[in-house]
Amino acid sequence: MKKIGSIVFLVLFWVCSTIAQTFEVSFPSTTMSDSFSGQILLYLSKENKTPKDAFLALELPPVFRIEVNHLNPNQSVIYNDQAMSYPVALSDIERGTYYVQAVFDRNLGGQNIANSAGNLFSEPQQVILDKNFNTKFVLSCNQIVEELTFKETSHLKELRLKSNLLSTFHDKEVFIAGAVSLPKHYFDNPNQSYPVVFSVFGFGANYKLHAGKGKYNFNSLAGYPAIVVYLDGNCSEGHSTYANSDINGPWGDALVQEFIPELQKRYRTNGANMVFGHSSGGWTSLWLQINYPETFSGAWASAPDQVDFRNWQGKNIYETDNMFYDANGNLLADITMAGRFPIISAKDLYRLEHVVYRGEQLHSFDAVFSKRDGNGNIMRLVNPTDGSINKSVLPIFKRYDLSYQLRTNWDAYKDAVSGKIRISMGEQDNFHLQEALYLFEKEMKMLQADIAIEYFPGDHFTVFTDDYKNKGQAFLDACYKKWLKTQ
Repeated sequence: MKKIGSIVFLVLFWVCSTIAQTFEVSFPSTTMSDSFSGQILLYLSKENKTPKDAFLALELPPVFRIEVNHLNPNQSVIYNDQAMSYPVALSDIERGTYYVQAVFDRNLGGQNIANSAGNLFSEPQQVILDKNFNTKFVLSCNQIVEELTFKETSHLKELRLKSNLLSTFHDKEVFIAGAVSLPKHYFDNPNQSYPVVFSVFGFGANYKLHAGKGKYNFNSLAGYPAIVVYLDGNCSEGHSTYANSDINGPWGDALVQEFIPELQKRYRTNGANMVFGHSSGGWTSLWLQINYPETFSGAWASAPDQVDFRNWQGKNIYETDNMFYDANGNLLADITMAGRFPIISAKDLYRLEHVVYRGEQLHSFDAVFSKRDGNGNIMRLVNPTDGSINKSVLPIFKRYDLSYQLRTNWDAYKDAVSGKIRISMGEQDNFHLQEALYLFEKEMKMLQADIAIEYFPGDHFTVFTDDYKNKGQAFLDACYKKWLKTQ
């Protein structure tokens, strides 16, 4: 009897699977003549007319993924309930009218899958998902994402060079690049040299689009004109944070040993380097100052990513067992409004990123802080199925816990950071980042560290008031004055 029941169940399962609505996705030989091996993503949205371009972390759209090997042109792959899915299987998503697009991820180095140069994608289609499960929707990925071009002006230049360090690490050509903004009278004073401010964007920005358009743009240090170099840190796994990483490669060394010497060769710099950044760029500025004190003479970190892993966007990763729920079984918020009111849960973000497997924020952290296992897979901090912490990666992550590294190696770092770091933070940060800074600040006070830390009204995105900017500028001005006295 049990055997008959099992057979009936399997038959019903097979029937339900085969009558569910499906999407048939392919690419023509006119788009790419070679076969494709890799990941194909299907994006749906009820509101966004180009669903592949959705702000995934806030919109949380349905996304599906299939891996293929040697899929030939004009050969189709079928999306049904066997596809990896978020938030639910394809047949279980809410009925209604959707926009849909598919993307073949060739993973040629771009940070965002939907807009990585060289990826294939389909034009948006509007479809109706109803109870007619016999419907099949056909999508042809006949478009290619084009490489963004940088628009140079007389005073805004692109600096892009092949990194031998990164290329050797990845066994393929990898470039390091940024935008160089020259002072107004740079060409009128051929004998004058200038200090440099490295301005590092937060997650998702791109120097080709955003250079000179940020919330705060430097043009001087202590009254002296300055060269500004805009960096975005983008790599195929997200934001490199210019840290040397077991997964992303030696981005810090590439910046200091290759990019900066080339900058000094092409432009009249005077040897003074300051660094500023917001969010992931803020964490970058701290990492660079701490690890390359002979190169950088001052860092202003604005709302940096978690500086103490005992508060990892709300939880202590060294002690907690689960990143989805608190001790009472309540969902934990990864993104908040005003630092208090939950907007997006950690559970949703981790499960979404499990499908959109690279280039998003949480997986970007893994790519910087973790390493690969024996099969070449990235060792993840969080299990996307149940939210459990992977305890085996904690010693690996700890290498990048700034608070831990400073307090346990203070004698080695004291001279590198004393009087050279300022951290500014909104009191209502959307990602709990002020909580990590509170822990960091307590440790630094016990060490009597000469590190400036200040909190301001506002969240991660509204904190940039005139007072906030002026105090950050004044700090870097003071760092430059100190540097001048050593010359």
